[in-house]
Amino acid sequence: MVTIKSKKEIELMQNVCKIVAKFYEQLEKKVKPGISTYELDKEAEKIMRALGAIPAQIGYDPGIKGIPKFPCATCISVNDEVIHGIPHKNHIIKEGDLVSIDTVALKDGFHGDAARTFIVGKTSAENERLVNVTKQAFFEGIKFAKPGYRIGDISHAVGEYVRSQGFSVLKEFQGHGIGRQMHEDPGIPNYGKAGKGIRIEPGMTLCIEPMVIQGKPDIWELEDGWTIVTQDGTNAAHYENTILITENEPKILTIN
Repeated sequence: MVTIKSKKEIELMQNVCKIVAKFYEQLEKKVKPGISTYELDKEAEKIMRALGAIPAQIGYDPGIKGIPKFPCATCISVNDEVIHGIPHKNHIIKEGDLVSIDTVALKDGFHGDAARTFIVGKTSAENERLVNVTKQAFFEGIKFAKPGYRIGDISHAVGEYVRSQGFSVLKEFQGHGIGRQMHEDPGIPNYGKAGKGIRIEPGMTLCIEPMVIQGKPDIWELEDGWTIVTQDGTNAAHYENTILITENEPKILTIN
């Protein structure tokens, strides 16, 4: 069921999302060659707690038999890892890497969710283009995140823009509603038909999150039950924000 947030609930959502925005401003400074993804995750947890929020992903249970609870404060996915990468002590970040970090903060009973892909030092022009296209795909999508449109309009805009740039979207995972729960209705795919899906209404809080692959959209799930990688070994990027649907233009809550 899609939840329409009250004025008080919107205030609480804004508060936790401001923390997420500050979190990424601080964490970006830590993403450097030589640090392990495990160390980076520990730094992320420190930052989140210092800002007054709980890292909601620690112990997250997907409710799927055989898949363990998520053990870390962040998902850190490097290069051909698309999403849900589990930080490891032996996974050392290098010059030129694409490092995607996805985190969810919890404060006063409400969640804020965002993802960013950071370029470590200098990388190829095609990697830079991938990161830029992924971010722009989000902004193409939110052009339709307002009353009068449907969820399918957002999905269609994201998918068509990515396709026009010669890249692929991840189809097995999607954006989502958010609030008291980390994942709420509606689901928001990164592809689809315009004019389909539920109507968008003021008071909805949504996470729109393009997950974009340089090559073919085919993926593998690693034995850890979480990490998703590209089958062809090409790189991927991830960009996400929590937004609020208003009577007019959408408000991005996880950007200061």
